[in-house]
Amino acid sequence: MALIITFLLGMGNFACHRAVIASGHRMLTEMPPRTLLVARSASLALEFVLLCGALYAASEGVVHWVWLYAGYSLINLGAAWSVITGRL
Repeated sequence: MALIITFLLGMGNFACHRAVIASGHRMLTEMPPRTLLVARSASLALEFVLLCGALYAASEGVVHWVWLYAGYSLINLGAAWSVITGRL
């Protein structure tokens, strides 16, 4: 069950990430194009590594890492919401 929850949290994190990238926020539009391309690639790679680590921990039964990933996901959701709604 922890594996499924972790996977769903990861999918939510990728959805939040994609929404922020597509939001057209001033923070992103003012970056030079080359820097933005590198930042997008690096942040997606980091997100993938975090998800892989959390999935590995869940498959090994280390539940506290799943809780940490859930906390990270909650913070990620709040940050994405702030950027998309223009509060930030």
